Amino acid sequence: MRVEWWVSLIQALVIINLVLATFAYLTLAERKVMARMQLRYGPNRAGPYGLLQPIADLLKLLHKESFYPAAAIDWLYLLAPFIATFTALTTFSVIPIGPGWEIGGVFIPGQVADGDIALILIFAIGSTGVYGFIVGGWASDSKYALLGSMRTCAQLVSYEVALALSVLGVVIMAESLSLTEIVAAQEDTVWYVVPQFVGLVVFLFAGTAETARAPFDLPEAEQELVAGYHTEYGGMRFGLFTMSEYINLITLSGLCVTLFLGGWHGPGWDGPTWLAPLWFLAKLAVLLYVFIWMRTTLPRLRYDQLMRLGWKVLLPVATLNAIVTAVLVVAL
Repeated sequence: MRVEWWVSLIQALVIINLVLATFAYLTLAERKVMARMQLRYGPNRAGPYGLLQPIADLLKLLHKESFYPAAAIDWLYLLAPFIATFTALTTFSVIPIGPGWEIGGVFIPGQVADGDIALILIFAIGSTGVYGFIVGGWASDSKYALLGSMRTCAQLVSYEVALALSVLGVVIMAESLSLTEIVAAQEDTVWYVVPQFVGLVVFLFAGTAETARAPFDLPEAEQELVAGYHTEYGGMRFGLFTMSEYINLITLSGLCVTLFLGGWHGPGWDGPTWLAPLWFLAKLAVLLYVFIWMRTTLPRLRYDQLMRLGWKVLLPVATLNAIVTAVLVVAL
C-alpha cells in the first residue's frame, strides 16, 4: 500500500524518540540489574527508585566543560561522534515492529522504510558507523586514542564478516533480503531460532563484539588504554559515543528478534494487530537482559583470544552453517 510522506516523517520522529528513550532507561536498567546481581544498590537517589537518573546523567554531560586537545584536527574531531550517532539511529528505521495498521483510512507501516534489500542496508550503514570511532581516535592526536581506534577497527571489521555470514542461513531459508518478508516467512512455520540455532549463537557472539560489549569490550579496555578511542572526549561528545554504542546494541537485538525470533509474532498466538509491537518489545527486552547478564558475569578476553575466536572459530562455523543450509534447502 502507498504510504504518505508525512506519515513516514511522523513515524521517523516517533521511532527516533522511542529509541532514545529506550537507550536512556536501558542505562538505568543495566545499572540496576548489575547491582542486583552483584549484591549492591543501584542508582536510587535521583527521583523515586532512581527513575530520574538518566535525566541527571544528561544534565551532567550537558554542563561538563567541552574541552578538546589543542593539536586535534578540529572538524574531524567534532564530526566523529555525530557520524557514530547518526548511523546508529538510521539503522533502526528498517526494522519492522508490526504488520502495519490502517487508522482513519491512512495506512501506517510497521517500519519507517521498507526495502527489498533492508538487511544489506543495515550492514552497509553499520559499516559506515565504524568510521566515527576510527576518525575520532585518530583526530584526537593522542597515542592512547589512536591505539584504541586501531583496536576498534580490527575488532569490528573481523567480527562483521562472521556477523554477515551468520544471517546467510536465514536469507537462504526465507529467500529474501527484506526484513518484512523474513518475518512473514516465520508466520506459519517454526521460528528460525530452531533450524538456525547455530547461526543465532554466532550472531550473538559476533554482535556482542560488534557493539564492543563485555566480554569483548577491548576497544575501551580502561585498564590498558585509559579509555580507548574516546580518551580525549568529554561532555556531550563523549555522551554521543556512549549513546551510539547503546543504540547499536538495541538495533542488534531488534535485528536478532526479526531474523531468528519471529519478529512481531507471538509464540503460537499473535492476537490483535495492536499487540504486535508489544510482542516485539518483550523479545527485545529479553535479549537486552541477556547482554547485561553477560557483561555482569563474564571476564574480558585477551586481545589475541578475541581475534582467534573471530577468525578461527566463528567465521568457519558461520560459513559451514550457510553451506549446510544451502545444501538442505536445495535437496528438500
